[in-house]
Amino acid sequence: MNIKTLIYKIPLPEGATASVSANNVTLKGKKGEVTRSFQDPVLTISVEEKTILITAKDATKREKTRAGTIEAHLRNMIKGAQEGHVYKLKVCSGHFPMNIAVSGNQFIIKNFLGEKFPRTFTIREGVKVAVNGVDVLVEGTNKESTSQCAADIEKLTIVKNRDRRIFQDGIYIIEKDGKPIEA
Repeated sequence: MNIKTLIYKIPLPEGATASVSANNVTLKGKKGEVTRSFQDPVLTISVEEKTILITAKDATKREKTRAGTIEAHLRNMIKGAQEGHVYKLKVCSGHFPMNIAVSGNQFIIKNFLGEKFPRTFTIREGVKVAVNGVDVLVEGTNKESTSQCAADIEKLTIVKNRDRRIFQDGIYIIEKDGKPIEA
């Protein structure tokens, strides 16, 4: 009987701690805490000293790909708990000056293309949004909620029923988690 055991080892950096309970993995670091649930009947996640182990008995190609996906999620969680995830957006207003503000957990855009009613967006829990002139910073420990918040802000200023070559107003992502976007 040929039993394979697949082991992915993810080392924890200094100052980071991990704990596993049932299917939930919790990582604590300098910037905060990130928790995520991994539902997999074959793969098991455990913590030994300063490493996270992903193991599977009878590892087939399908289990190896799922283990690789979980490894990528865990690495993103470690980065978020230690350094945080930062997305930068830029406000471009050529026709009408936009007024952008953050009030509590609401992101508000006033006077977008001369509209009378403001466009609002509810900021996700655990994400901080700061407006500095024409720059908008979206920060958080969870990569999925931080990136989705940045995408929702960009989507809030979609121009419809106008020529996109002329009306290029909006808020656009210029940097994704430290990597600049090439135009």
